[in-house]
Amino acid sequence: MLAVIFVGAGILFVLAYMWYGKFLDRHFMIDNQNPTPSHSDYDGVDRVPTKTPVLLGHHFSSIAGAGPVVGPIIAAVAFGWVPALIWIVIGSIFVGGVHDYSALVASIRHKARSVAEIANEYMTPLAYRLFLAFIWLTMIYILIVFVDLTATTFVSSPEVATSSTFFIILAIVFGFFLTKFKMPLGWGSLLFVPLIFAGIWIGYKIPITSEELPFLISGNIDRTWTVLLLVYAFFAAISPVWALLQPRDYLSSFLLYSCILASFIGILFGGFEINYPAFTTWSDIDRGTLFPILFITIACGACSGFHSIVASGTTSKQLNKETDVRKIGYGAMLIEGMVAIISLFAVAMVVKGDGLLGRPPLEVFGAGIGSFMTVIGIPVEYGHTFGVLAVSTFLLTTLDTGTRLARYIFEEFFNLKGQQSRYWATLATLVPPLIFTFITLYDTSGNPIPAWKAVWPVFGATNQLLAALALLVVFVWQRKKGKNVNFIAIPMGFMLVMTLWALVQLIYQSGFTAIGIISTFLLVLALILVFEAYKIIFLNKKMETASTNV
Repeated sequence: MLAVIFVGAGILFVLAYMWYGKFLDRHFMIDNQNPTPSHSDYDGVDRVPTKTPVLLGHHFSSIAGAGPVVGPIIAAVAFGWVPALIWIVIGSIFVGGVHDYSALVASIRHKARSVAEIANEYMTPLAYRLFLAFIWLTMIYILIVFVDLTATTFVSSPEVATSSTFFIILAIVFGFFLTKFKMPLGWGSLLFVPLIFAGIWIGYKIPITSEELPFLISGNIDRTWTVLLLVYAFFAAISPVWALLQPRDYLSSFLLYSCILASFIGILFGGFEINYPAFTTWSDIDRGTLFPILFITIACGACSGFHSIVASGTTSKQLNKETDVRKIGYGAMLIEGMVAIISLFAVAMVVKGDGLLGRPPLEVFGAGIGSFMTVIGIPVEYGHTFGVLAVSTFLLTTLDTGTRLARYIFEEFFNLKGQQSRYWATLATLVPPLIFTFITLYDTSGNPIPAWKAVWPVFGATNQLLAALALLVVFVWQRKKGKNVNFIAIPMGFMLVMTLWALVQLIYQSGFTAIGIISTFLLVLALILVFEAYKIIFLNKKMETASTNV
């Protein structure tokens, strides 16, 4: 049964890429005769023409993170795997894929400017400033969630901490070989990709536990790892893209590609049965009602506003030619949808009530990958580590890419210029996550919980709302060009309704708490942005009609 579902979803995604992807190409008039910003505005630091496999690796690694793992697992446990599966397939094809593709096209057609800058051109200065603030807050949530998840993983799986550290060093060396020594990409891949997998063995031999760390902050290993990860994010975010971002993302993509391939073989030939209920409830006691919570929980597995920031923040500055948009913008979203389905299967194989489902989502995912990899003769413990390492690597990717993007937004908001601005903007971005490191958060019953678990609901709502607002900007841009915008309007409207509904629920449930106050602020921001768009599209049109009649 798992094999039939997985193959069926894969066929749907391939058909969507061929059919719907071509429709998007025609609508946006993709043409390689149009120079991309990486060529027209080359600067050797951020704007660099990049080969398609390398840029796909960067983009996919950046957008993946833990989103297609954590969200689907939480949703499947709460509501059953079938509702999550339906949304992942439909969302990836018609919502997330359209969002990612259109955001990338919009950016390259506007000199690699961010979605917020495009809003400034087609909407109002107020919308522009609010958009920047909204994006920056979203990035802060992403950093808080992902740095906490990574630190938690490093503590529970110290071998992953070693492998991840080795991998970062490997990526830096790989980048220098490609850039400074002009090593061909093919030869570099043959040499360095096998070393990634050797890093898993090294991690098992030399796990980094609390005894191996030179110091502990407040005697707490979780807190120590969090601070070290934030330091890493600082230096990674201010480095040239060729030094770490591009080589690390390219190499890390092989981990997840291997995960998908191993999972495919395991699902196809392993004979695994479905044990978890297809549907459990319309209303989960901890999460809330299926509508709208399912659609903000799954996040990156079907649609994610963070993707538009990556697309318009780093990817658009490195795109070599316009025909790469479908491969990178639409194709990466469909691949991420497959990762989300694999995450669902990690739950579907487990009996309801099993203690595994109460553990962190990355552990559930690792257990699923471990089971799948036994089919190809790999011991379950190695497969488990491989699965957790793959996701942890993408967490690191999201950390430094997210920090870099937040730095861009901060510089844009305050109009900061010069070399020194990137240091101050990056530092300002990492201060809020650092503060959360030293704060204990509680659930509604007063029990202490990890930061990622406390922040995930508002992160999901904010992230999905950002996707709706990014689609809103594309909608305004295409509407002003006189184009048909129904294929944008429908997913935009759906995501607006779901996310605003979810924010209202969060405000009601959280009350006068930090989460409740932040949710209220975000709700007001979003409503103002929607009203600004309404004025531009409809009120201005009425005024133009009235003046014409006069």
